[in-house]
Amino acid sequence: MHYVFVPGAWHGGWSWHPVGHRVRASGHGATALTMPGLSLGDDPAGLRLADAVDHIVAAVESRDLRDVVLAGHSWAGIPITGAAHRLGDRLAGIAYFSAFIPRPGESMAAAMGPMEGFIRDTIAAAPDGTIGLDFDTFTQRLMPGEPESLQRLVFDQLMPQPGGYLVDALDLPGVETLGVPITYVLAEDDISLAAPGPELAARVGVQPVLVPGGHEALLTRPDEVAKALMAQVHAGAGPLT
Repeated sequence: MHYVFVPGAWHGGWSWHPVGHRVRASGHGATALTMPGLSLGDDPAGLRLADAVDHIVAAVESRDLRDVVLAGHSWAGIPITGAAHRLGDRLAGIAYFSAFIPRPGESMAAAMGPMEGFIRDTIAAAPDGTIGLDFDTFTQRLMPGEPESLQRLVFDQLMPQPGGYLVDALDLPGVETLGVPITYVLAEDDISLAAPGPELAARVGVQPVLVPGGHEALLTRPDEVAKALMAQVHAGAGPLT
């Protein structure tokens, strides 16, 4: 298998490196992508969700990757869902980690309920059309209970998220129609998801596999996250019957 890791909002491919190293040590390929606009020096203005989906597909095709497992964290559940429908026989599985799984036509902003207006207004007011994340929100929602030095280290890697990634939506059938193994790994202490993890997993017909830690467990508990992702995909986990 070759795992293609896609990071959540504000994050880059670096956030998947601890898990990716462990996947490689187990004998599989691993590639961690950073979406357009989220590397230092990128111009995020005007980027849309379609650009993120295109980036994933182009990365797989340009590297001629086969037996691909798309693995997405948090917001990345949306673009990997879009990319999965375009990869054809290159796709071997889909792995969601504490990820949002959209209903057809549902954007990340819309899934945030009462926060949608604030998100859209903030994006509209930003000269480059992005939205940032403040340190208090990050520590309280994404990385609670961790040492402040670690929280600060991770926070300092974050980049403003291109607004189009959050306000655009896919209009596609569920990935359970693609006939590949699907897994949903859920950090048991995650308090930042837009809907309960079991509800999100049920959208693709699977039950969540729990691992310890919070939303950033891919950084703080990489052994458990890597093991769960590989075990479920290689066991052929698919839609529940």
